[in-house]
Amino acid sequence: MNAPVLESEEHQALRSAVAALGSRFGRDYMTRVVREEGHPEELWAEAAKLGYLGVNLPEEHGGGGGGMYELSLVLEELGASGAPLLMMVVSPAICGTVISRFGTPEQKEAWLPGLADGSRTMAFGITEPDAGSNSHRITTTARRDGDSGDWILSGRKVFVSGVDIADATLIVGRTEDARTGSLKPCLFIVPRDAEGFGRRQIDMELQAPEKQFELVIDDVRLPADALVGDEDAGLLQLFAGLNPERIMTAAFAIGMGRFALARAVGYAKERSVWKSPIGAHQAIAHPLAQAHIELETARLMMQKAAHLYDAGDDIGAGEAANMAKYAAAEACVRAVDQAVHTLGGNGLTREFGLASLITASRVARIAPVSREMILNYVSHQTLGLPKSY
Repeated sequence: MNAPVLESEEHQALRSAVAALGSRFGRDYMTRVVREEGHPEELWAEAAKLGYLGVNLPEEHGGGGGGMYELSLVLEELGASGAPLLMMVVSPAICGTVISRFGTPEQKEAWLPGLADGSRTMAFGITEPDAGSNSHRITTTARRDGDSGDWILSGRKVFVSGVDIADATLIVGRTEDARTGSLKPCLFIVPRDAEGFGRRQIDMELQAPEKQFELVIDDVRLPADALVGDEDAGLLQLFAGLNPERIMTAAFAIGMGRFALARAVGYAKERSVWKSPIGAHQAIAHPLAQAHIELETARLMMQKAAHLYDAGDDIGAGEAANMAKYAAAEACVRAVDQAVHTLGGNGLTREFGLASLITASRVARIAPVSREMILNYVSHQTLGLPKSY
């Protein structure tokens, strides 16, 4: 798949360079890492050395000075090679963005250089067992210790990626507004070895090097400077991280869909059952063409979302990021399904690396927000329709 014609020469060069890196590792590498229950440390280190992990972070803190557009491009191309790095969604995109926008000078100096060069990683914890998509039901709370000024954090989180390898987790909690008594969201940096910060790995059918965890946060004591940003900023800071998460999830899905489609197209060109390769038959060719169209359309919406976000239009980016995530997830699922069907029985073998994507492609439909909640968002926020809840 060629680079979009609307991209600058610099973007096209970056895309080509990342694609070259991805091809050196590829699907076989990721499959081996999963089989050995390891982590893609070699690819992570190489991407970091080349400046790809921190391409969105400020230059003064060791980053590339780019934005979400450039970072999503990196993840898309790695995914298209069969070697996506899921922690890019979390560490530089969500956590790095939040800290670079709202962190104190000390927090920026402590975290951003490491996030940029890959020597430090950060996980992100928002989902709770009983809250689901309703962020207003988050029960993880933080209270001040009046004597010391420390924060005391308590609660539970689920489906937190990469806690076992992350140096810290950016936890979404809630603090009480002294004036109104209502709870408001706040973000806290919790070190991996903090006392009372327990984790349990969730047994997943998903085959990925990044493990999922349930967290138990039992009266974890944090210093006052563990709070990121303004205690009263609330949702502004939260969505500064959630919009990049949706854009990067779209990039993850588009890359995966492109990988599956490329495998299917290559197979359809070579596999002959009768006189011609199977790709000559419209029953094979048309669904693959449709998958290509849907992936390209989703990519355009993702690029729009990234442009809006990088331009500082958080409201416009919120709408576009949700749409991009929705479109990319649907396109990815259909591309993977059609690729598997194109290969027939071979589509379920380990040799071609597609079968495991049947499960993986559904992740983009479910996380970080379900497609139904995105449809709710568009119907309410964009179309102005009334809510049922």
